[in-house]
Amino acid sequence: MNIFEQVKATIEAAIPDATARVSGGGGHFEIEVTSAAFAGKRILEKQRMVLSAIAPLMAGDAAPVHAVDRLVCNTPS
Repeated sequence: MNIFEQVKATIEAAIPDATARVSGGGGHFEIEVTSAAFAGKRILEKQRMVLSAIAPLMAGDAAPVHAVDRLVCNTPS
């Protein structure tokens, strides 16, 4: 599993009914997540849910995820 698939799978496992799209490179990522679990939450709460899910991938000096340059959290329409 490559790092894009790993980030996507980690988010989708942690957030109920989530669909994630991950792009980027060089340790910098752009992530878009859609989930009904975001309904009624503030932007910061939504972002914390996603960042908490991928925190293990951001830990340590040799972490595969260095930064999230763009994070969009949507509810299904």
